[in-house]
Amino acid sequence: MKNLSEYINNRFFRVITKASRALNYESYVIGGYVRDILLNRPSNDIDVVTVGSGIELAKKTASLIDGKKEVKYYGRFGTAMIRMKDKEIEFVGARRESYEPSSRKPMVEDGTLEDDQNRRDFTINALAISLNEETFGELVDPFNGVQDLEDKIIRTPLDPDVTYSDDPLRMMRAIRFATQLHFTIETESFNSIKRNAERIKIISMERVNEELNKILLSPKPSIGFKLLDASGLLKIIFPQLAALKGVEVQNGRAHKDNFYHTMEVLDNVADAGGDLWLRWAAVLHDIAKPLTKKYDKEIGWSFHGHEIKGAKMTPKIFAALKLPLNEKMKYVQKLISLHLRPIALAQEEVTDSAVRRLLFDAGDDIDDLMILCDADITSKNEEKKAKYHNNFQLVRKKLKELEEKDHLRNWQPPVNGEVIMTTFGITEGRNVGIIKTAIREAVLDGIIGNNFKEAYEFMKAEGEKLGLTVVQEVTEPIEVKSNGPVPNKIEK
Repeated sequence: MKNLSEYINNRFFRVITKASRALNYESYVIGGYVRDILLNRPSNDIDVVTVGSGIELAKKTASLIDGKKEVKYYGRFGTAMIRMKDKEIEFVGARRESYEPSSRKPMVEDGTLEDDQNRRDFTINALAISLNEETFGELVDPFNGVQDLEDKIIRTPLDPDVTYSDDPLRMMRAIRFATQLHFTIETESFNSIKRNAERIKIISMERVNEELNKILLSPKPSIGFKLLDASGLLKIIFPQLAALKGVEVQNGRAHKDNFYHTMEVLDNVADAGGDLWLRWAAVLHDIAKPLTKKYDKEIGWSFHGHEIKGAKMTPKIFAALKLPLNEKMKYVQKLISLHLRPIALAQEEVTDSAVRRLLFDAGDDIDDLMILCDADITSKNEEKKAKYHNNFQLVRKKLKELEEKDHLRNWQPPVNGEVIMTTFGITEGRNVGIIKTAIREAVLDGIIGNNFKEAYEFMKAEGEKLGLTVVQEVTEPIEVKSNGPVPNKIEK
């Protein structure tokens, strides 16, 4: 029997042992914490299962540590939690579960350690370490989970059809663990996921989304999405992404498989350290290609406007997946709508005007946009790929130079509407908008500098073209306050 007492030989676990003895309970560390010990992975969440009341064991443990130690109770679930420094320890009574076909919510009754291990999702998560005095540190491994860890296998403790049908979220978890740990799902287990894929429909999208995000944050997220596709789950939970798969050929001319291209882009973004939302932008950057695909005898396949269509699709996709409909969604939308712009610049001579406009439109997200666009270069032609990457470096250099010179990131007009209205003695209306647009275009085209003095003189000239007359000179920007503008002006 393998003994792991060296990993749990600290005061806190010893206190649980004392509390268990006082209550005449059997107690064990179980699940992910044990798995991660054996994989040498950090873990801050500790699950303790006891043959008895988890709440009573938590209370007794807290009293032995410190009479003032806070215990959080979840009476509905029969669980309790104690926080120790950076770790959360959850206590639960061993239980037996049974399920109704229409629900993943189990009917629960008290059980033994064996019952509790039987209900676990995977053999590698059914491992337990004894916290009992006589057997302290002994590993309890009824399903050869240690061997599965060594073999890098995801396998269910019992019949996979029962495991997955009882709680279909376990299918997502199997794929998530395979992705995170770079493990293989056992063949029969994976075939069972295929058979039970439709059962995922009884799971709330919020729970599905949690697993999707964990897959996305894995070192190589494409593993998970390819497994989702192969299992049949992807077309159910994310049909727009599944629709990218496939190649159409006409007159001997084919386009690339946009699903596998998207997976390459996603992995490239992950390699570059992109956060969750940049990874979502990678997933969705070509999402509208099936809806914009056209074939022309002269030019072959095209996907004109897919970036605009994709940006418009994003809110609906986010809503369906129960992703946040806030600034995160708008950020993803922006990157999708702009993702072709740097690529276009990299194909032609990089002009100051074009770069200024890109910087103006992207704002603070310009660096993330460039990561996405760099990742989007997946050509198998190494010479072509090298050329693009080199041109991107020129674009980056030009962006840096112009940002230092013109300060266009999150641009605010050097002359605002209040200055225009005060100078010409007019109210809000069409002419103010025309002048503001003219100033913006002049700055972006490099006709005037991004400063008040040059913009103000340009404004007066544009006003004259519209038949406006200067009634008051303004010497510096007008700050718009909540109680109205406070101008610094000189009577003409």
